[in-house]
Amino acid sequence: MKTVLKWLGIVLGFVVVIAGCLAAYINFRPDPTYDVALPAFTSVSTPESVHRGKILVLSLCAECHRDPVTKQLTGRLMQDLPEQFGTAYSRNITQHPTKGIGAWSDAEIAWLLRTGIHPKTKKYVPAWMVKLPHVSDQDMNAIISFLRSDDPLVVAADVQNRESDASLFAKFLMFVGAFKPYDYPTAAIAHPDTTNSVKYGEYLADNVFACFACHSKDFASNDDMTPTKSAGYYGGGNMMPDYNKVLVPTSNITPDKATGIGAWTEAQFVSTMKHGFRPDGSLLRYPMGRLAHVSDHELSCIYAYLKTIPSISNAVPKPPMPAMSANPSAGEKAYNSYGCVHCHGASGLGFADLQLADKKYSSDSVLTDVILHTTTYYPETAMPAWDGKIKPADLPEIVKHVRDLGKKSGR
Repeated sequence: MKTVLKWLGIVLGFVVVIAGCLAAYINFRPDPTYDVALPAFTSVSTPESVHRGKILVLSLCAECHRDPVTKQLTGRLMQDLPEQFGTAYSRNITQHPTKGIGAWSDAEIAWLLRTGIHPKTKKYVPAWMVKLPHVSDQDMNAIISFLRSDDPLVVAADVQNRESDASLFAKFLMFVGAFKPYDYPTAAIAHPDTTNSVKYGEYLADNVFACFACHSKDFASNDDMTPTKSAGYYGGGNMMPDYNKVLVPTSNITPDKATGIGAWTEAQFVSTMKHGFRPDGSLLRYPMGRLAHVSDHELSCIYAYLKTIPSISNAVPKPPMPAMSANPSAGEKAYNSYGCVHCHGASGLGFADLQLADKKYSSDSVLTDVILHTTTYYPETAMPAWDGKIKPADLPEIVKHVRDLGKKSGR
């Protein structure tokens, strides 16, 4: 028996050593590189393409790349990234020639967005960066036209990039091929018929906004190249973290009347996506944000497509609320109950930096008006307007709590 245990210990020790060596190899090996074959792509800028491009960039890129302090696409800490992937910073994608993408060619931008391969380093960019292998050439042209425009979001900003630190787990996923680039399309991708509401809605939902990626069963079982093959296609339940690291299950948006959006009208769907409040008055919870810049027509097309997909009965559970302090104030309670905590975080340092609000808005009346009529001050904000949604008695308490967040931070 002792001999058996001895040899078992030797075998287990050998396995541990091998596993440790493999982990060390994965952790310290150079990131893999890929061939770069730049396409013949040159953007043609028109006022219409710039306008369209801004809508796409605001909807697809700004959430991760817009810094809450600079208000430009200069990059930021990805605070809601699951901890198992490490620490990540989005990049400066303004027109700065060295710190941004000002010196990049149109073909290089298109190559990165379609394949996920950095045209300069030849490395695969993080899996969580938006990639657009299926968007039409017309929409790709629009994105690049906007990135080349004189819009304040993208004018050259001398802001240094901060380097990300991928975890061993993230490196392992790259090692086994779970994180890998796409092939560049071998033929032109035509823009769909925008008058065919179902077909155009499918294009927008699957190929542009990739709604299926979050609203299907799980990222691991998604099929990015053929979205309809994703497990639980649009049935929800995919667990995603908010700014408090609370896991939030995505909603079922199939036509199921009991657990999906089958009972919603087209007008209710469009209003929810535009304004951020469901038909029952509840707030869309982060990481889902409102598609404020997308046209009513396009939202109606997405609705038309969702009404055609197979219904899935999946009653997604209500996610837990983030924990409050031991003795929460009335303001903290209201801040949590209205859902401010989901986007801004318990500390105020979330999607927007509330820790600076105390110094930025010296008057309570102005800070109150910013909360109620946010788009008046920041037309491109993702934050919904709270006018008529917050009880008048709660407003002073929320304002006081926001100020307390700044004071506690010491900034």
